[in-house]
Amino acid sequence: QVRVVESGGGLVQSGGSLRLSCAASGRVLNIVSMNWYRQTPGEQRDLVATITHIGSTKYADSVAGRFTISRDSAKNTVHLQMNSLRPEDTAVYYCQVAQNAYGIREVYWGQGTQVTVSS
Repeated sequence: QVRVVESGGGLVQSGGSLRLSCAASGRVLNIVSMNWYRQTPGEQRDLVATITHIGSTKYADSVAGRFTISRDSAKNTVHLQMNSLRPEDTAVYYCQVAQNAYGIREVYWGQGTQVTVSS
């Protein structure tokens, strides 16, 4: 099993910044990608940003240019720098770790961290 733990959420005013962090530990083998999702009540969980094992990144259109995903492969951690935050960014943010375990794709989720942006 891989343990995934997020941190860094909180309350911030519109236009402010927050930095989320996510650390994977335990049976970490060959991470393929580390990803950030977010979810609001009653809605589906949406992909916000992804970074692959070779450092390729991709962002949802709604956050492109404002959010930056980065990673420290040696520490199995990923960060999400969120700038110019808007009230519509309010959500629970989840970290997802996808790895290749001897040819089998495994996906692990963190417990989520709340981000609240006040107007």
